[in-house]
Amino acid sequence: MSSKPFKPSRLSQSASSDASEGPRPPLPPTVTFGRRTTSGRYISYSRDDLDSEIGSNDFMNYTVHLPPTPDNQPMDPSISQKVEEQPLPLPPSSGVSKMERRLSLMKSTKSALMRSQTGDFDHNRWLFETKGTYGYGNAIWPKGGNFGNGNEDDDVVEPTELMNRPWRPLTRKLKIPAAVLSPYRLIIFVRMVVLVLFLTWRVKHKNTDAIWLWGMSVVCEIWFAFSWLLDQLPKLCPINRSTDLNVLKEKFEMPSPNNPTGKSDLPGIDVFVSTADPEKEPPLVTANTILSILAADYPVEKLSCYVSDDGGALLTFEAMAEAASFANVWVPFCRKHNIEPRNPESYFNLKRDPYKNKVKPDFVKDRRRVKREYDEFKVRINGLPDSIRRRSDAFHAREEIKAMKLQRQNKEYEPLEHVKIPKATWMADGTYWPGTWLNPSPDHSRGDHAGIIQVMLKPPSDEPLLGNADDTKLIDLTDVDIRLPLLVYVSREKRPGYDHNKKAGAMNALVRASAIMSNGPFILNLDCDHYIYNSKAMMEGMCFMMDRGGDRICYVQFPQRFEGIDPSDRYANHNTVFFDVNMRALDGLQGPVYVGTGCLFRRVALYGFDPPRSKEHHPGCCSCCFGSRKKNANANISEENLALRMGDSGEEEMNLAMFPKKFGNSSFLIDSIPVAEFQGRPLADHPAVKNGRPPGALTIPRELLDASTVAEAISVISCWYEDKTEWGQRVGWIYGSVTEDVVTGYRMHNRGWKSVYCVTKRDAFRGTAPINLTDRLHQVLRWATGSVEIFFSRNNALLASPRMKFLQRIAYLNVGIYPFTSIFLIVYCFLPALSLFSGHAHLAAVLQGLLKVIAGIEISFTLTSKSGGDDVDDEFADLYIVKWTSLMIPPITIMMVNLIAIAVGVSRTIYSVIPQWSRLLGGVFFSFWVLTHLYPFAKGLMGRRGRTPTIVFVWSGLIAITISLLWVAINPPAGTNQIGGSFQFP
Repeated sequence: MSSKPFKPSRLSQSASSDASEGPRPPLPPTVTFGRRTTSGRYISYSRDDLDSEIGSNDFMNYTVHLPPTPDNQPMDPSISQKVEEQPLPLPPSSGVSKMERRLSLMKSTKSALMRSQTGDFDHNRWLFETKGTYGYGNAIWPKGGNFGNGNEDDDVVEPTELMNRPWRPLTRKLKIPAAVLSPYRLIIFVRMVVLVLFLTWRVKHKNTDAIWLWGMSVVCEIWFAFSWLLDQLPKLCPINRSTDLNVLKEKFEMPSPNNPTGKSDLPGIDVFVSTADPEKEPPLVTANTILSILAADYPVEKLSCYVSDDGGALLTFEAMAEAASFANVWVPFCRKHNIEPRNPESYFNLKRDPYKNKVKPDFVKDRRRVKREYDEFKVRINGLPDSIRRRSDAFHAREEIKAMKLQRQNKEYEPLEHVKIPKATWMADGTYWPGTWLNPSPDHSRGDHAGIIQVMLKPPSDEPLLGNADDTKLIDLTDVDIRLPLLVYVSREKRPGYDHNKKAGAMNALVRASAIMSNGPFILNLDCDHYIYNSKAMMEGMCFMMDRGGDRICYVQFPQRFEGIDPSDRYANHNTVFFDVNMRALDGLQGPVYVGTGCLFRRVALYGFDPPRSKEHHPGCCSCCFGSRKKNANANISEENLALRMGDSGEEEMNLAMFPKKFGNSSFLIDSIPVAEFQGRPLADHPAVKNGRPPGALTIPRELLDASTVAEAISVISCWYEDKTEWGQRVGWIYGSVTEDVVTGYRMHNRGWKSVYCVTKRDAFRGTAPINLTDRLHQVLRWATGSVEIFFSRNNALLASPRMKFLQRIAYLNVGIYPFTSIFLIVYCFLPALSLFSGHAHLAAVLQGLLKVIAGIEISFTLTSKSGGDDVDDEFADLYIVKWTSLMIPPITIMMVNLIAIAVGVSRTIYSVIPQWSRLLGGVFFSFWVLTHLYPFAKGLMGRRGRTPTIVFVWSGLIAITISLLWVAINPPAGTNQIGGSFQFP
């Protein structure tokens, strides 16, 4: 080991002498060096000896002994003992905070017990025997500031200053690893280069033998390449996101200096559930969705549920009343035992062990009792149609008898006539149902009835209401909060002569009614068959809304997941590519599109306002998705004044006098707008949080509902309220398209808002898989029609504002263009058959399939539908129901033409004098390629699995053979005069 150069200390340098100098004053005592051995003895060393041994392993044991000098006198041991036993003084508390004191104030002692055998200080022993402390900080804080002075009454507490946790974000953006994303981008680039080279070659090399086939194929291929490019460009920047529910709970539901009681400081959420026809949407399905919402893990006093019955049916009304009654048992049971999922139908049909992770001894008993109660609830729901019909017939007969008695009293001597009374639908309390009757009549039909608002469950109290061990109750609810959220039934008014705008109009009616009754700053939109599968789903979405910069998020879209899908998923009901690839990619741009359900909205974004700081975040038309330009035109305007802006006006705030022209003449509704905007802001707990609200502002109880509030809510759902307003044009769900969801999301992005895609570990929502072929074809037709409407309207992405990012614009443009691909797809599916008929199939046809592989074009149908089977023997019974529709004509025609073309091509080649198999193989290969991608359609068309009639195959074979023979007979091979070549009929 090489020795380090020894640097003498300042004392040794002052003690060294030079022999060459003259006489000097007497030198002070020299400094000697020595080291202590393991026995405690000290060995003296000269400087030379020390230099020679400095490289040994014992050099760390060298000590320096200073002789006594006037400046270095040994202290009397008695004085030393007294000094070291004195505690270190604390600085005066006046004017100096505790956090400015020294972080380690410890008492020292020279007791023999405090020293080890080697004379070292034993810190652990000292802490134990003297009750010393480590100091003070957030790890441990002594009570009273004594800091371990030996007092017996010392205790450990936590100061209020340390109760505030360090600021942490609620969400994180997780980028896709470069090892995954870079190869994906490289593949896209390579495919683009190959496409360009391929199309260039196709255009330059014409097929003179079949110029018309060549022309059609080239046009189709160019369109496919363009469509593929539109689909791939927005996928360049996919991301993932994660939330932290623990941080959300700490910020909004834990005691703090601004919220000493620990009441929930989360904003309110209004959940909208829409249904229209109890025959197509069973009330039991809707009731289960309502129960999953009422049992969601969100503060009870902040949650409200609104059910929109656009059909105004008494069946739906009474089913909701039954659900509200059963909720008194189901919701506390879910809270007590932490049930997942909280849809009773799905929970009791789980195939996994229901007792896993359940530790309470009464769980088995409680589950058995609640299961029995739910079975009785199902029987009551399923028996409602007959119950309503029998009740209405009984009340109608009673009314007829009353009318006959009255007629007999008025006309004693005249012949009695049969009294005709409209057959009304009666409620259980003996009054007319104001909605749609079973036998429609004026003012009581599906398109002509009064508006109805019924509060099924009143607003809960602000304080928890704990249950008890009452023997009359079904289960023991001790220490369980038994409160239920607000539940409201809404059926908007409908009158002849008004355009009610279908689902979009119903949702806007709910927006206005909920603003008056509960005014939740956020709105969760669910279809009646989509229930909450993850009870914390709303908390997950709220993490994004309440995080830094969350005030610029218009909605949080959750993926759609379905149940009841057959094992083979023949119609691609999982939609994996769209929900797990496309939507994640859009999340890396300006946000995913709105898909109609499972979406958490910001209310002020639905009102048509611009996002806060919209002038600062102005990306521009040609900006990339990775950056944006910022403008400081409104740098001197406060964030509060910029919170409610609409349009490009430079006014500091909206003029309240203009609100009635935009939102209608309801003063209740107009007054609720700034309140919803304020309550929807994130907490101002960080300097980077702009446009925030103070903590603890939402802990106050909300106002109770009274008759005037309910009356005002009924007035805003009237059919005339939207006249001469901007509802449906800029405010609320947008009218004018059957795909109102896409248009509504597009308008928000066009104003500069951002959206977020929230994929939770446990699925947030689940719905019933639409698995009927016919219904799914009609659904696809509706979506395609809506996309065409978007393309030919002002909502075309080509006309988007500069606030929409470039790649986001491309994504919306693809939404409007993709239906036109079907035209080129149908033509392209016929080309292999036409080549076989004409006999001009050649090697270039092989390259057409190469284009499909390169560009990712597949001739397939993504089929889903919305129906559920009642067949107890087969849960996928409705999958096999086939109802004829004209939409089946194009795919069936393509299949038949390709089958016939294969038969004709094979027959032509066999009977020809010189068979040309190379031409045959190209056309036959791509005809089979088309048929392969149409297999899911054919499988759905054939019906139940394994039950396809044999006669279908027999007739298919006979038809194919007959057509091939007829073709050869009509067009025999060249050089033969006989029908069928050398073949002769007997």
